[in-house]
Amino acid sequence: MTEHATKYVPPVGKLPRPDELNTNLDVSTMVDAEGGLVDRGIFTEQAIYKQEMKRIFARSWLFLAHESQFKRAGDFFQTFMGEDPILVVKDRKKNIRAYLNSCRHRGARVCRADFGTLKNFTCTYHGWAFGLDGQLANVPNEEAYGPDFDRSQWGLVEVPNVQSYRGLIFGNWDPDAKPLEETLGDMRWYIDAFMDRDPEGTVVVGGVMKWVLEGNWKLAAEQFATDWYHVNMSHASALMVMSPTGRGPKKEIADRPGRQFNSPEGHGAGFPVHPKNRFDNSLVHEYYDYDYLRERLGTERVEGPLTNGHATVFPNFSYLPVNGSIRVWHPKGPNQMEVWAWTVLDASMPDDVKQAQRLHNLRTFGPSGIFEQDDGENWSECQAIAGGFITNRVALNYQMGLGTEEDDGRHPGSTSGLYSDAAGRAFYRKWRELMTTPAWHETQEGHNK
Repeated sequence: MTEHATKYVPPVGKLPRPDELNTNLDVSTMVDAEGGLVDRGIFTEQAIYKQEMKRIFARSWLFLAHESQFKRAGDFFQTFMGEDPILVVKDRKKNIRAYLNSCRHRGARVCRADFGTLKNFTCTYHGWAFGLDGQLANVPNEEAYGPDFDRSQWGLVEVPNVQSYRGLIFGNWDPDAKPLEETLGDMRWYIDAFMDRDPEGTVVVGGVMKWVLEGNWKLAAEQFATDWYHVNMSHASALMVMSPTGRGPKKEIADRPGRQFNSPEGHGAGFPVHPKNRFDNSLVHEYYDYDYLRERLGTERVEGPLTNGHATVFPNFSYLPVNGSIRVWHPKGPNQMEVWAWTVLDASMPDDVKQAQRLHNLRTFGPSGIFEQDDGENWSECQAIAGGFITNRVALNYQMGLGTEEDDGRHPGSTSGLYSDAAGRAFYRKWRELMTTPAWHETQEGHNK
């Protein structure tokens, strides 16, 4: 596991904010996870969104990139943690590190490229340059600052915790955050069904697909955690196109049973359970040795989450084993999100198999994919009318499968039937917990409101 962690030190020059700017809303009554009700205002209110930035995104493990994107020193990738711009880079000691992509002088980005390889990062505004270790390396006309200017105090702000699991790199601003693997907990078993099929690991194939949707980021994250219920209705036309007969899947396939995992950390996964639970490209099926996979991962995973289903790692990282798609729902205000999607496949796959699965991903869950279009339309429709005064005050129903959560003896953690809102309730229970508890930075600053 790649890991780089340092104690967080507030940047030099940090000024105290007025108390009124640190005031938080009490949103504890807006989520009734036990009763299965959610106040629609959590998707629309700007003040709640701002609170999410400091109480959800400033202290959760957030997906940054895949290890295969960094092959040599100086390789970098630009992303976001919440709305904070982040540079992920491999330093000269081959450590993966992450920095706030903002010059300490006037605040411009020190790198505007999406990815590439550099020896240092230079701000195009005044020319301050920073090394791969984040340290301030060059200041034009430095003598004008006088003898007391100390470069070592003005390096890039570093994300204190960067850890990876199965090639997936996550960052966390909380210097005392629980380790990534501990936070994932039982979710690791479900991730392994997707990311640990190959002893050689996984690789990113192709670039990063990006598109913007009208809708709150939570709508997408919760669906991937909990919602198989929409499949037969929302994706009816896509299922017809994908079926061999052109008339849609057989009833026994459409109605096949499954399980849904829910975690106290807000993670969730759902998947049909069937001996032939396969929905990949046909060439991928021919490549896989399912007997070997049963030996490596166990029958429960092969006949469950290995090649089908959906999952979310709280708060905004989701994946689809069905086609190797991983994605982040970047928040862009309460009413908009930007989707970033990668195709991640087994490293040992032959090139022709990788290409077939990459194209399958594009055709199904790419920006213009036949399934992706349906999902985006649903989220946009929900958001489009959510601002109405009466509409916004009507609670939403998350009661499917209420009280059916159990340890089924086959799948780790708490699970329920496939058609359930159990993981959605767990998602919003975790959201409520974080939104009503002071974060690490509030404690450091003495603001506990």
